[in-house]
Parts: sequence; C-alpha cells; structure tokens
Amino acid sequence: MFYRIKDGLAQITPEQADGSGLTAGFVDVQTLGTLYERFGFAPSTVEACGSVNAYFRSGVEVYEDYIFTELRVAGVAGETDDCVALYLRRNEMLLVDIVDADGSTRRKFEAALRRCAAGQASVEKLLCCFIEALVAEAPRYIETTRNQIAAIEESILDEKVDKTLNHTLLSLKQELLRMHNYYDQLLDITETVEEDEMDLFTEKGLMIVSNLSEKLRRLREDIDALGSGVDHLQDAYTSVLDLELNNSMKFFTVLSMVFFPLTIIVGWYGMNFNSMPEFAWKYGYIYVIALSVIVVSVLTIFAKRRRWF
Repeated sequence: MFYRIKDGLAQITPEQADGSGLTAGFVDVQTLGTLYERFGFAPSTVEACGSVNAYFRSGVEVYEDYIFTELRVAGVAGETDDCVALYLRRNEMLLVDIVDADGSTRRKFEAALRRCAAGQASVEKLLCCFIEALVAEAPRYIETTRNQIAAIEESILDEKVDKTLNHTLLSLKQELLRMHNYYDQLLDITETVEEDEMDLFTEKGLMIVSNLSEKLRRLREDIDALGSGVDHLQDAYTSVLDLELNNSMKFFTVLSMVFFPLTIIVGWYGMNFNSMPEFAWKYGYIYVIALSVIVVSVLTIFAKRRRWF
C-alpha cells in the first residue's frame, strides 16, 4: 500500500513512487523483500525486519540517504505490543509491518496520512503526525495512573490495604518503566532526525520535529514523576507495616510488663521453704490471689495513663 501526497492523497503502486511529491507506504516483510533493492535499502535492514524486536531501545541507523529503525509500539489498555520498521528519507517514509495483529498501527498510520494531506505535507510532518497518533492516549493514561496512585495513597493512609498491594505497586512500577523506555525510543528517533547528519530534511521540518521532541520529553517526565509517586507509596506502605509491627511489639511488651511480676510471685512462693509463714497461714492462698490482682491492676492503670496501649 503506497500513497502520494501531492495536491491531495492518492494511492499509487510501488512503481509510481518516483519521488514526485511526498511518498508514504505501509508494507509487510515479504513485500519489503521484493522492493528493497528498488528503493536502495541495505539487506541488513531487511534481515532486521525478519524478527520481532524484544526491546524498545533498538537504536537508529543512519545511512547515506535514509534513516532506519525498528519501532516497538507499546500497547495500551491490555493490548499487546506491535512492532514496525521505519525507513525515512527526503520526501519518503516507509513503514514495515512486522507485528500488527489487530491493525491498530496501520490505522494510526492512515490517520497520520489523512492529517498530513490536509495541510502542508512534508516527510517531517508525516513522521510527527504518526508519532503523535502513537502517543495520543498518553495524556489519558497518565491521568488514569495518577488517579490510581492517589487512590492507593488514600487507602494506605486509611490503613485499608490488603496483602496484594506490594504486587500491585510492583506491576505499576514495571508498567511505568516500560512506558519510560517507549518514550525514550521515540525520542531516539526524533533526536536523530533533528541531528540530520546527512542533510536530508528542511529547516522548517526540523522545527516541527523539535517541537514533537519537547512534547515527548514532557510525557517522559510525567511518567518519571508517576514512578517517583509509586516509590513514595512503597515507602509509605513499608512505614504502615513497620507501624503495625511496632504496635504489636508494644502490646506484647506491655503484656509482658504487666504479667512478669506474677512470674516473680509464683517463683517466690514456689521455693517451698518450711520457714515461709504464709504456708501455715489460713489466708495465705487468698493473700497471694489478692496480691496478684492488685499488682496486675496497678501496672495496667500505670500503662494506660502512659498511653502505652
């Protein structure tokens, strides 16, 4: 599927991609294998398209007249990640479908084409429209995650947490790290275009890309801020657990303090010396009971007044 953007948007064949006007294409790996020589792409880039990239930071390769990179597209709302390859040169942009099971990346590419065709078209503008389509859900994702963190923080302060909270926080932290790497990957692409080592792009187009880079940096900073919020929640949760443990230890300490004198009394009268007068006293048993009750009561009142429990 190839398009030419010149006085509107028109679908063309690969043979008609002659450089007149802005040309954009979306092909699968098999089609790329039949076209790469015609477009002058290095065989190594075609080989790279043969496998799914497992990492977001795959690097950007700069050739004499084009830029190549693999782009892992982060899925949102439980979607799996897609993977495409990107060829970018003056007046030409080609996307290679490596993994796009639900067609979402293709739809975003087509939306970018229509948006670019409605204005002053350029390959830099098309690239920016496509990347903006990829991160269109970012503000909503960030706001939703921020609200989720606020709700967890409130539950921690109210001490209404369950045993799965640590797993929830760990999953949230891993997801934010994944999104951080995703925006880093997009920044790698835009910054490489901004450097323009081979003088492929226009000054006006590079300004558009520069503005997009700033937007991506702000999104990455928001993600990093959320990550710091999760770290704060982990510290707060640990503090709550420590407080609960301290309260438990405090309770048992007070309990030991109250009942330890009874151990002394039992040990004292358990020596069974014949000369102990309480053994021959008919009120000795009641005396020991009363003594124990008084000691426990006095120590309990003392601990209560000190607010030890």
